[in-house]
Amino acid sequence: MSKAVENIKIEISRLPQSQLKQFREWYEQFDSNTWGKQIEEDISSGKLDALVDVALADHKAGKSKRL
Repeated sequence: MSKAVENIKIEISRLPQSQLKQFREWYEQFDSNTWGKQIEEDISSGKLDALVDVALADHKAGKSKRL
């Protein structure tokens, strides 16, 4: 693990509870946005097309259940 990551871990562990809560809220939003952007890029680039094709074929074959 990089020195920067180790330093961040140490600093986070030193946060008081109120600031740790703020950090968690910020990081959850940051991580969600980052993941969302990656999914959008993967969809746009066609990386997920094969998975979609398999899922649709399975659904048409009756291999899926209603949630």
